[in-house]
Amino acid sequence: MKTDIRNRKDIEKLVNAFYEKVKTDEAIGYLFTDVAKVNWELHLPKMYDFWENILFYSANYSGSPMAVHKELHQKSTMTQEHFQHWNALFNQTVNKLFEGAKADEIKNRAMNISAVMIYKTLT
Repeated sequence: MKTDIRNRKDIEKLVNAFYEKVKTDEAIGYLFTDVAKVNWELHLPKMYDFWENILFYSANYSGSPMAVHKELHQKSTMTQEHFQHWNALFNQTVNKLFEGAKADEIKNRAMNISAVMIYKTLT
């Protein structure tokens, strides 16, 4: 039986599983590996902090994701479909691993964040 997202350990489990999918994804993987050339040892802990702050208000994240995505868009044009695909992969990962109020909340928050990024990055 699946549990809800309860703590940072669960966030780490989710983030790690999600980005393992992203790295090899045909639709968006290249944005991370070839364009952004993500250093995963640095990126993953930032994503743990980001999502932990989103769900549990830990105040341990500092960064400017909007600026990073704008810069990435200048290097390689992103589309609304890229963001929608990201969301689909994220939701699939959450649904595979967790269920409950926090699982629903993280999916909703991810969708809202990507909607803002679409608006501010692509327009």
